[in-house]
Amino acid sequence: MSTHGLLVGAAALFLGTHFLLSHPWREPLVRRMGEGPFRGLYSLVALLTFGALLWIYRGIGRETPLWGAGDGLWAAATLVMWAASILFVGSFRGNPALAGAPSAKGRPAGVLAITRHPMMWSFALWAFVHSALIATPKAFVLDATILILALGGAAGQDAKKERLSGERWRSWEAQTSFLPFGRGLAFPGWFALVGGTLLLLVATWAHPVPAGLWRWFG
Repeated sequence: MSTHGLLVGAAALFLGTHFLLSHPWREPLVRRMGEGPFRGLYSLVALLTFGALLWIYRGIGRETPLWGAGDGLWAAATLVMWAASILFVGSFRGNPALAGAPSAKGRPAGVLAITRHPMMWSFALWAFVHSALIATPKAFVLDATILILALGGAAGQDAKKERLSGERWRSWEAQTSFLPFGRGLAFPGWFALVGGTLLLLVATWAHPVPAGLWRWFG
């Protein structure tokens, strides 16, 4: 099998075990093992499978991009990553989709008025930007894995919350949107806007290659 075939196989293994342990296998394993040991198993499997994916990815070495990333693409990517950073920071405030968070209540505010899955969409946007800028076969596999994990995980969260919370979550779904801005434009809030801007500036400053505004003003 080629190294790219191994990479695809590792990606499939990572995604498959993640979704199986997150949904159909979770309840029976928790009943048999207990919550604590299951979380340990879940973390170990995720670490090993994702570690294998990254090990194969790095082992492939440098690849020739299928297209060049000029200033126009970098500028668009910076704007998209700004939005992703805002969603990511805002997701930590009042997000009922986070593990252990209180059930959804009241009207959506901040980034939750943009999408009910701001953290997952931040990962999906990162994967999209990374794929567009790197433009290599191995990057497409890695980024597709993150994209499927993020958006598939968001859909799985909706189904799980509907089962556990019933009408309360369905009411929340009726007030929110899976797709960003699916219910119209919304202001993310100053906490998310300022925090996301700072996160983008720090992350792009520390990036291995000049990125964000530092590409032009660094």
